[in-house]
Amino acid sequence: MKYLLDTDHISFLQRRTGSEFANLTARIAQYSPADFALSVVSFHEQVLGAHTFINRAQGKADVIRGYTLLLETLQGFSTAPVLPFDAGAIAIFDELRVQKIRVSTMDLRIAAIVLSRNLVLLTRNVSDFSKVPELVTEDWTV
Repeated sequence: MKYLLDTDHISFLQRRTGSEFANLTARIAQYSPADFALSVVSFHEQVLGAHTFINRAQGKADVIRGYTLLLETLQGFSTAPVLPFDAGAIAIFDELRVQKIRVSTMDLRIAAIVLSRNLVLLTRNVSDFSKVPELVTEDWTV
């Protein structure tokens, strides 16, 4: 395993359209599927997004779409390795908090997972993640 996909890269794969999707899938195709993982934090973020969509639904079609998003999230994450936010990651997360790294909590959790496993984070959010010392990021959507 070499790469962890950030939530934004996962979203491009789920949409299946656009230049970002084409660029990302072309790069991924150059590697083995075993080189990639997702995080439980990204799963959490996506479930929260579907939950919010369902709660804001204005009609039956929106409710159906929200539950479709939730099901697609579940199915997508069930077919790939999902890394936990475990003791190693929380120790690094706590260190980063002490250093007062100014990154959102969820992003800092993802960064901690990446650092704890010596991976590369695939993300479009390079500007925020660049605040995390020693974190290696790449944007494969460009």
